[in-house]
Formats: sequence, structure tokens, C-alpha cells
Amino acid sequence: MSTPKLSTQHSALVIFAKAPIPGQVKTRLCPPLTPDEAATLHGSFVLDTLERTKAAVARFKLQLDRHLACAPSSTHVFFKIMQERQGVQLINQVGEDVGARMNQAFETLFARGYRHVVLVGTDVPSLPLEQYKQAFALLESNDLVLGPALDGGYYLIGLNRSIPDLFTDIPWSTKQVLARTQEKARALGLRSALTDLWRDVDTIEDLLALIDANALDAKKPKHEQVFSGRTTGALQLIAKRLRSRA
Repeated sequence: MSTPKLSTQHSALVIFAKAPIPGQVKTRLCPPLTPDEAATLHGSFVLDTLERTKAAVARFKLQLDRHLACAPSSTHVFFKIMQERQGVQLINQVGEDVGARMNQAFETLFARGYRHVVLVGTDVPSLPLEQYKQAFALLESNDLVLGPALDGGYYLIGLNRSIPDLFTDIPWSTKQVLARTQEKARALGLRSALTDLWRDVDTIEDLLALIDANALDAKKPKHEQVFSGRTTGALQLIAKRLRSRA
């Protein structure tokens, strides 16, 4: 692997993603989904996030580099294809838990000279493009930006410097993640701000809500639709299969 170059941009947007390997992604959806169905859906979400972040950069003329933080490894063929087709730079996720991996991603990019770094997950395929613009705008006057998720976690986090304490002693994958992170931010004297509340997709209830939102979206004129045709097809197929299994 070539030596990473120092940034010529001030800002970086990091998409935090796992390779779509059956049995290793979206496991909380299995059952009723099969591991293959969950992996296919996850892969579509990763593509959605890459495409929508690229669209946000173009629409709002954001001056930033996009990175894909990869697990289990940036050498996986899926990520190599994403690098070639989507124009993203690859970094590895490193750490024992999601907090350690996020902290390492921030440290890696700040070491390359970035001043503003926003990290987003791939479970928000319909997140409005304006939220990416808002996150970077909020970092101009805040130390920390969080995108609150409906389940008590967060789908996005932005920082202007490495702050490891934000990622330690957090009960990951619980309803306390956002509140505990905000408590730590207050204790550290950080100025913080929130983007809009959004629902990410972790449970079958989240998936059913997304299927309903997609059905409504599909009725809109083509130019107003948010969901990709790929994800719409996947959700429609999954909805049909869930009805047959019921």
C-alpha cells in the first residue's frame, strides 16, 4: 500500500462501512431476513451512502475529501471496487470496539492535516443531502457535531480535533450512546451541536419503517425520489418475502 499523502483540503468526510459479508452484517435483522438478504441490503446501503455523499459534495460545492473506513480490511474486493468507481480513499478500521475504531479514524485523518472531519454510518440511506452541509457548517463554530438517531445513538459525528475521551466508557449499541456522549462533551467543556434527528436501520422495526418510507417515496415524481432504484428494488423484494413468510 502506498504511503498516504497529506491533505490539501481542510475537511474530510468518512463513510464508516463493513464489507457485505453474509453473517457479519445486519445480524439483528436475521431472522426474519436470511444472512444473504441482510448482506445484500447492507451492500446497497453502502452504495447509497457513497452516491449520496458524492451528490452532496457536488450540489453544495463542498471542498472536502471522501474516505471509506473499511472493515474487515481495505483489501477486500468490495472496497477496491468502491475506490475505483466512487473516487474515495480507503482507510482501515482499527480497534476492539466501534468507539476505538471511530477514534482511530479521526486520529488518522487529523494526522494527515485535516481540520474538520465528519464520520457517517451507512444505515441512513435516505438522509437528506443538506445534513452533510449542515454538519460541516456547524463545525465552524462548535467542537463536536452529532447526528442523533431515533434509537438513542448517533448516525454522524464531527470533530475539529482528536478527542479520545468521547469514545471510551460508552455503552455501544444501547439507547444511552447519544446521552452519554453528550455528558462527556459537557464534562470536557466542548461546544456541541446537533443535526436533525433521523432513523437508522438496526432492528426489524427500523426496516419495516424504511419499507413504508420507501413505498411513499416511490409514488413521488422520479426527480423527487430519495431512494435509489437499487435499494427500492431490494426493499420491495424483502417486503414481499416477509409477507410470504408471515
